[in-house]
Amino acid sequence: MILEIAQIEIKSGMEADFEANIAKASEIFKVAKGCRSFAVRRSVEKPQRYRLLIEWETLADHTELFTGSQAWKDYRAMVSPFFEGPPSVEHTELTLQAF
Repeated sequence: MILEIAQIEIKSGMEADFEANIAKASEIFKVAKGCRSFAVRRSVEKPQRYRLLIEWETLADHTELFTGSQAWKDYRAMVSPFFEGPPSVEHTELTLQAF
């Protein structure tokens, strides 16, 4: 299982609009091959900063099948107008689940 972590900075005053659109956009991920979960977290200290936590079965499900697809383009069209700049994205593997 791969966890994609995307950090997104949202334009000031656009947080509510972003949250409404990312909720709609989450439906795209429900049917994406290999997507296991989709969560959005907002920073307490920096309320314009969000992190998307998306679990994929494999890295290829995200990078080869989803990114660049029409579904990805639809998702980006829904949320990118609110971005302050390009998201920072990384992929992680679980090495310890302590409790």
